[in-house]
Amino acid sequence: MNQFIYGLPKAELHLHIEGTLEPQMMFDLAQRNHLSLPFESVADVQNSYHLSNLQSFLDLYYQGAQVLCTDQDFYDLTWAYLQKCYQQNVRHTEIFFDPQTHGDRGIDFPVVYHGIQSALQDAKTYLNISSHLILCFLRDLSAEAAMNTLEQALPYQDGIIAVGLDSAELHNPPSKFQQVFERAKSEGFLTVAHGGEEAGADYIWSAINLLQVSRIDHGVRCTEDPALVTYLAQQQIPLTVCPLSNVKLGVFPDINSHNVKQLLELGLCVTINSDDPAYFGGYINENYLAVQEALNFTNSQLIQLAKNSFMASFLSQAEKDKYLAEIENHEYNGRGGFPS
Repeated sequence: MNQFIYGLPKAELHLHIEGTLEPQMMFDLAQRNHLSLPFESVADVQNSYHLSNLQSFLDLYYQGAQVLCTDQDFYDLTWAYLQKCYQQNVRHTEIFFDPQTHGDRGIDFPVVYHGIQSALQDAKTYLNISSHLILCFLRDLSAEAAMNTLEQALPYQDGIIAVGLDSAELHNPPSKFQQVFERAKSEGFLTVAHGGEEAGADYIWSAINLLQVSRIDHGVRCTEDPALVTYLAQQQIPLTVCPLSNVKLGVFPDINSHNVKQLLELGLCVTINSDDPAYFGGYINENYLAVQEALNFTNSQLIQLAKNSFMASFLSQAEKDKYLAEIENHEYNGRGGFPS
């Protein structure tokens, strides 16, 4: 089964690039940029990852991001993630980035954008991995700050397919950003939003109705409202679920109690993703393996999860069909393996 999962062509749709900052790279970049860290060693960093909720994670996340200063830093961070994609047969990825995290400490938008985008272009050339980039607004900051960030992004719109909404969910409802999202849509951006992780089903409804999102990031608390579950199934609005993240942050007490299999069996367009893998203990294959071992997914269900990941993506239909054919070939062969 491990071999089958590793060989399964996959797309990743919920990945914060700053959340792929592994402890060793954190130290390397701190040294490169002549910065000090409040840790003595890589082991000290790893030992600090005792997370109890979203805010405890965010405090560490923003602290780690301080070492990202130059376009080369952002290139190296993104390239390391893309190499992991290659190893785990992630054929397409749609990456979140948080320009406000860096702009608030004096790192200009073009520095962040060009570093990430250069790595994505190299991955297409050298690793045959396609990608899209999604700009996320920090929902615990003001709507005015988000609008300013959107203005900064407009010159780079050719390389940014969508805008999203992340960071602390509680007390920061989608309605706070309705005007920002309306402006983004008028400029031609697609929209996504985190919802139903910390807050309940009402935040998911608001993201759909007010922000007109194409998909919901997380969404696992949709089961609190049966009418919402029915609507998500009927409309096939994708949920980008992150199992290891949900457990690490206490959304579920353990992986055995996660509802991802239930959501799939209810007919929702569920996808598996890694969120912030450096902090949550695994990349996409580790998430697949964890839910398969705990919840006993069948091969057919794993195939459906992989198909969902491409169908929920922002790829063209022709591109989706290409990747879906790869999955069908993998299913037919009935064996795994790494990309050639």
